[in-house]
Amino acid sequence: MATRWERFRSGLAQMPPWQRQRRRAALAVTLGLLSWLLRPWPPLLWLPGWVVGGLLLWGAIELWLLAWRPQRWR
Repeated sequence: MATRWERFRSGLAQMPPWQRQRRRAALAVTLGLLSWLLRPWPPLLWLPGWVVGGLLLWGAIELWLLAWRPQRWR
């Protein structure tokens, strides 16, 4: 019986590159915005500003890559 991790890896391997890129961009944007919006609450209050800024920068870079260099031709 396949474990959950093996099923996840096989599912990722079957995805086309453009779909993996879209999922990665959505994850980056979601993490960045959630860390920024929930920053006033105590667990996220302890994060340094450069961590929140890094997550937002990662989201911006992923969106830029998705818009300007889509991976559908690779």
